[in-house]
Amino acid sequence: MKRVFDFTVSALIILFIFPVIFIFGILVSLESRGPVFYCQERLGKNGCNFALFKLRSMRVNNNRKENQVLKHHPDITKVGLFIRRFKIDELPQLINVLIGDMSLVGPRPCLPSLKEKFDENAYYRLKVRPGLTGWAQVNGNIYNSWPKRWEYDRYYVENQSLMFDLKILILTLKVVLIGEEK
Repeated sequence: MKRVFDFTVSALIILFIFPVIFIFGILVSLESRGPVFYCQERLGKNGCNFALFKLRSMRVNNNRKENQVLKHHPDITKVGLFIRRFKIDELPQLINVLIGDMSLVGPRPCLPSLKEKFDENAYYRLKVRPGLTGWAQVNGNIYNSWPKRWEYDRYYVENQSLMFDLKILILTLKVVLIGEEK
């Protein structure tokens, strides 16, 4: 049932937001050289890797070492700062939801290299499809430590339901509108 919901909702949203992605894609390409989309390998359900799609929000810099980049990083463009703030850079991940790599709600997909640091809670995230948004994202997101995020992920996996997913989606709208500053 969840997969049917994910497929249907992501297909409908893609139809409506395509102009938004198109316009911001043009703005991204006008502000800095490089591809419009950013593709990165992420860890999915059952530990399988997949290619995650985003609108590029940073200048191309092959020497960057950080995996987690906060809003004051010098490589983030002006357009990038805006699309990150309103999560517009994440919209192409609806394609990941449509093709089945991701779900609308679930633990956010991490880089495969992070698996080396997983604790007992973190392995629970591999039992479900990663999500466009999740319980950890509406409870502090990047301002939480990885172990704290993994606690939220485990809680989600153990308590997932349609009502819980709807609650997370509503809270996600609040985060998008108000922001996630701490």
